[in-house]
Amino acid sequence: MAELGKVLLGLGLLLVAVGAVLLLAARFGVPLGRLPGDFSYRSKNVSFFFPLGTSILVSLVLSLILFLISRFRR
Repeated sequence: MAELGKVLLGLGLLLVAVGAVLLLAARFGVPLGRLPGDFSYRSKNVSFFFPLGTSILVSLVLSLILFLISRFRR
């Protein structure tokens, strides 16, 4: 049961960190969700948004962070 508590606490701290990064990105004018490559389609009855550019950027940043963590843990 203690392990589950640690996992939940870790996930909560991760969510807080992600929220802080998003708030700082908005404050400094980083246009997450409005990057080149983010597709948006709006018609009278349908709205579709696919953040391809933002997804690629987030994937690259997370890959770099995980790579650095794995290098320093050795």
